Amino acid sequence: MASRALSLPNLLTYARIVCVPLVVLCFFMEGQLRSPDYARWSALAIFIGASVTDFFDGYLARAWQQTSTIGRMLDPIADKLLVAAALLLLAADGTIAGWSIWAAIVILCREILVSGLREYLAELKVSVPVTRLAKWKTTIQMVAVGFLLAGPAGDKILPYITDLGIVLLWVSALVTLYTGYDYFRAGLRHIDD
Repeated sequence: MASRALSLPNLLTYARIVCVPLVVLCFFMEGQLRSPDYARWSALAIFIGASVTDFFDGYLARAWQQTSTIGRMLDPIADKLLVAAALLLLAADGTIAGWSIWAAIVILCREILVSGLREYLAELKVSVPVTRLAKWKTTIQMVAVGFLLAGPAGDKILPYITDLGIVLLWVSALVTLYTGYDYFRAGLRHIDD
């Protein structure tokens, strides 16, 4: 059990979880919520590193036949923590504002609802597999958040980075709604009352 828990795929998942407070800390380097260019680039670098581990932990676990219960449990949690923390941070600093807050709310609500559904179904010994579209949803979310973390610092190098991030956030929110509906439709078959 200990060897599975300390396998490279699981270590990558643990590293992704550790990256969550590091991304947030980048915006608090000066003791208050600020987003100077160096903070945004630092947060983006950490976020990209964490996002890359999301691909490799699952790929390596399957390729090396090192899948584990803890890995299956922590992998989606790590994804949700990373995206949720970044969205909350970006809303707090004003990068995501106005109507775009709704896209972030849709994403966060879906993640909480699907997690609750998965927990309920796990008690019934029912597994709802991750769909290919759900994997694309995660990828679009990660790319959107990456653009938004670069935000104004990225706009100085390539105009409209923030706008592109907002558009991708809305795209991911729409895909999120569809995949959430898909999960609930599959899960409702197993709810008795």
